[in-house]
Amino acid sequence: MSIPKHYYLMIDTETCGTLEEPLVYDIGMAIIDRHGTVYAKYSFVVHEIFIGMADLMKTAYYAEKIPKYWEDIESGKRKVVSFWLAKEIAKALIKKWGCVATIAHNMRFDNNALNNTTKVLSENKFKYFFPYGIEKWCTLRMAQQIYSKRPVYRAYCEKNGYLTSFNTPRLTAEILYRFITNDNNFIESHTGLEDVMIEKEILVHILRQHKKIQRTYYRVN
Repeated sequence: MSIPKHYYLMIDTETCGTLEEPLVYDIGMAIIDRHGTVYAKYSFVVHEIFIGMADLMKTAYYAEKIPKYWEDIESGKRKVVSFWLAKEIAKALIKKWGCVATIAHNMRFDNNALNNTTKVLSENKFKYFFPYGIEKWCTLRMAQQIYSKRPVYRAYCEKNGYLTSFNTPRLTAEILYRFITNDNNFIESHTGLEDVMIEKEILVHILRQHKKIQRTYYRVN
């Protein structure tokens, strides 16, 4: 008997503003399956933030990448769209592919950033980015349950200086991708779609472990 194919919306955001109230200026998203096959992908620069709030863009953690964004926009690599169009495309993709979940590495942050941008740009008329009822999976939370408990991963982090100030293994997407690909020279792009492409590989590696773990970023009682 064949196993039903499930599809997911993988998403990554880049933000400006504060950590408490971030605003999204870059959205990368892709429809994938559990094997990492990509069926659709998008790279959006948010017009209302990137252009409409140009001064605020100076607060972006990766503000030094702004000139490269303009190069990519001019070359057609990235498309400037309204936040609302990006929101509608995400909703349409979830419906078209029957996605069982939307996924991000540190979903708590990305979901908060997308919701905050929704509220700010609609002047609190709307509060949520994703359609009601869609599950939100977090590869960071999943990785905490798998890799942080493995002696081989801890040894890898100790060897390469990837421990936190609390002496626990770091679980950033960049370090996890270095581990699963055995490429210690890999540098994360920190741009939406490019980061989605590495984070989907982390998801695939996690799912291949066949472990019973909590996948949502929030606690389930």
